Amino acid sequence: MLHSRMLRYLDEVARNGSIRKAAGRLNVASSAVNRQILALEQEIGTPIFERLRKRLRLTATGELIIAHVRQTLKEHDRVRARIEDLKGLRRGEVTIATMGGLAASVLTPLVVEFRRNHPGVKILVRVLPVGEITGAVSSGEADLGFAFDLPRDPMLQSVATLDCRLGAVVPRDHPLAEQGSVTLGTCLEYPLLLAGAGMTLRTVLDDAFTRSGITVEPILESNSIEMLKRAAMLGLGVAFLNVIDVLDERRSGEVAFLPLRDKHVKPQILRVVRRAKGGLDMLPSLMAEELKGDLESLVSEVR
Repeated sequence: MLHSRMLRYLDEVARNGSIRKAAGRLNVASSAVNRQILALEQEIGTPIFERLRKRLRLTATGELIIAHVRQTLKEHDRVRARIEDLKGLRRGEVTIATMGGLAASVLTPLVVEFRRNHPGVKILVRVLPVGEITGAVSSGEADLGFAFDLPRDPMLQSVATLDCRLGAVVPRDHPLAEQGSVTLGTCLEYPLLLAGAGMTLRTVLDDAFTRSGITVEPILESNSIEMLKRAAMLGLGVAFLNVIDVLDERRSGEVAFLPLRDKHVKPQILRVVRRAKGGLDMLPSLMAEELKGDLESLVSEVR
């Protein structure tokens, strides 16, 4: 988009076979058009146009370049049209099906920013179990799904994914806090706080415990990520959570997150999904892009 002026210069010269005629149609000076073409020819090291007595004709290199130019201009026009559509977004609603922990953490600031840019838009956030999230999206009850470890469904298409490692969460003054990473075995020396049965996080942990031959006796189980975080911060024990669950607390320095280095501990996969068939309306499509960009910006923080 930033180089569209040069592209249009080339296109007009190729169509008219004349710099003077192209400049007239573009309402610019002939010298400006000629200077741009000469600069490009110097950059690529070969002529784009063969300069005949009365007209300019594309060289073989020029034919390749002009095909690329015209395809780029078509895409440029499509992007401009989309931008104009987005400028006109004033009303409508977007429904997102998600998990409680995500709704209370990374999704909230995104919703706030989206509403700031589109104040007339209504956003519906439905907190559901993982199995119901996929059903809500595939049936059309929700425009987007945003959750960990969503089951594969041919009715759904991934918009974005992010691997989120698991770790031990403890207060900053905890004996483990200074370690760079820990093992499940090391954590057994302390009281354990675990996600409740049936949660995707617990499924991943139980699989790791079984494969590692470890038996655990947690002192607290809860299906509330917020409670597990709070209990860990208050020193009740070691909580096993994923890196996204404690993103804000890590940023503020309230907790230490120690990645689990056991080979049997697999990361949780955070996904944004939409229906595979049928295009999204403009607002949900824009929200999907915002969610994708948000995940991409978190990559360095979750490593």
